[in-house]
Amino acid sequence: MYQREHSGFFGRALYFSSSMLAILSCFAAPGFCKESQKVTICQLKKNPDAYNQKLVEVVGFVSHDFEDFSLFDPECPSRYDIWLEYGGLAASGTVYCCGGAGQRNRPKPLVVEDIPIRLIDNDRFREFDRLVQGPFRSGKHGSIVHAVLVGRFFAGREEHFQNGERGFRGYGHMGCCSLLAIEEIRSVDAQDRPGLDYGASPDQPDLTRLRCGTVRDLVSLDPYKEIMDAQERAELGERSWAFEDPQRVAAESLARMLKISEDSIKGMRKAHTAEGRILYEWKSDGKRARYMIVASRPYWLSFYSRDPRKVAWVVIAAYESCT
Repeated sequence: MYQREHSGFFGRALYFSSSMLAILSCFAAPGFCKESQKVTICQLKKNPDAYNQKLVEVVGFVSHDFEDFSLFDPECPSRYDIWLEYGGLAASGTVYCCGGAGQRNRPKPLVVEDIPIRLIDNDRFREFDRLVQGPFRSGKHGSIVHAVLVGRFFAGREEHFQNGERGFRGYGHMGCCSLLAIEEIRSVDAQDRPGLDYGASPDQPDLTRLRCGTVRDLVSLDPYKEIMDAQERAELGERSWAFEDPQRVAAESLARMLKISEDSIKGMRKAHTAEGRILYEWKSDGKRARYMIVASRPYWLSFYSRDPRKVAWVVIAAYESCT
């Protein structure tokens, strides 16, 4: 994964400043001086109970959108396993369909499982909060931010499923997830890579335009492996056109999903364009079906590319509906 590193005097100065801040915080609140444990998101997801109630430091992508404030790593399965919340008196403003009003503060400091959660409200936190709040760079589709977070991890309750697997739930939207209660933002990357899609969610079909309410998703919820494979194939020259031809990417992907010839996809039209994202529509006369394809150059994919300025177009969502 591409990561920015501080070097030279400037980097040492930043480290010194952070260390001094930690020392001063210890004098002000000795109970908060326990050293955080560096872990990966994949480790948290694989063994949540091993890190329950521990203070951890993780590097990853934060997704903030309607009914979503989560932490993910594209190299781990499942995006929505770790929910996020701010410590202290701040609140994330996450909006839910059923009762969540998007509050930005709370009357009392956050306490989870009888453990008080502080928040270091400094410039790094305020920059992070600015990037995850609206108005979003990608419009109505939320925001993806890359950051280093320190927080208290709560595994939640263990559940066993019929397929023999286990999971941990209890926090977040409809009790979906484990929880990382944020105490500090150690670093946050700027959204300064032009031409990329910083959105957290793909476009959705407009059900009011459909004669029937049936919509079928053609792309999995977590298509990260397929997307990273597509980037690698483009870099190797197998699909170098994917850097410049989003409509061909959309047509090729749809043909593969439908198991038809790419040549049979005629008349695909561009319905909407935004930074790093293009929405295509195509109507199949033979099947009396309408298709919506979302092509994107995802911001997160730039961290897995050989050159972070050269990201391939990929399909992040596709839908089939009746005409």
